[in-house]
Amino acid sequence: MNLKITDLFSVAGKVVLVTGGSRGLGEIFARAYLQNGAKVYITSRKADACDALAAELSSEGTCISLPADLSRMEEVERLAGELAAREERLDVLVNNAGASWAAPFDDFPEHGWDKVMNINVKSVFFLTQKLKPLLAAAATDEDWARVINVGSIEGLHVSELEAPSYCTSKAAVIHLSRVLAAKLAPARIAVNAIAPGYFLSKMTVGLGDDYLNKVASGSRMNRLGQPHDIAGIALYLASRASSFVTGAVIPVDGGLATTA
Repeated sequence: MNLKITDLFSVAGKVVLVTGGSRGLGEIFARAYLQNGAKVYITSRKADACDALAAELSSEGTCISLPADLSRMEEVERLAGELAAREERLDVLVNNAGASWAAPFDDFPEHGWDKVMNINVKSVFFLTQKLKPLLAAAATDEDWARVINVGSIEGLHVSELEAPSYCTSKAAVIHLSRVLAAKLAPARIAVNAIAPGYFLSKMTVGLGDDYLNKVASGSRMNRLGQPHDIAGIALYLASRASSFVTGAVIPVDGGLATTA
């Protein structure tokens, strides 16, 4: 019986795709997998940013840029096809790409609803569907393939955030993860969700210091998230340490949701 941490949490040699991988939490996921021996593909809508990060990370391992706009079905299909042309298997899919739209309830626009739902929910389902053959090819009885969907703590509680489509979409991602866990189990594909709290990123900086300070002071741990907080969960869900876990939702929020 080998219970060494280096074996339990190893992702060495795995092939990983991180959507929304050019910045924010996606960049943290990509760095964590790459620095621990995985071959990492990153995709994002902005090709320049995706290419630049892949070039930077390639000094530490193998990181490949495959830019795509996952809000469009033809781009979902193209990305899946490009990956299939390069790889015979995909060990880990991280559905992290997301968007938000902030506006008061009375003024919230239809296009703000549709944009967020398309990228945050629709693309998660269809990219997983299109990549199922590669995921199934990677799976063994001892080590299933993994799908990790990135929800949000805003999908688990109700806050003052003026972003109804974002919050609703993240709740949908969390339940979709449970549905996919049931549907994909026969193919030996485990599906789990992470519900991050507030981390400093381009998206959260736009909320302003006052809001972020209020969120931080309102959490049990009295701070915002740091890169290592989310990287550890990402490594756990991609490794043998989580081999008996599917359909789970893991909040990484410093206890924020338990205060409401």
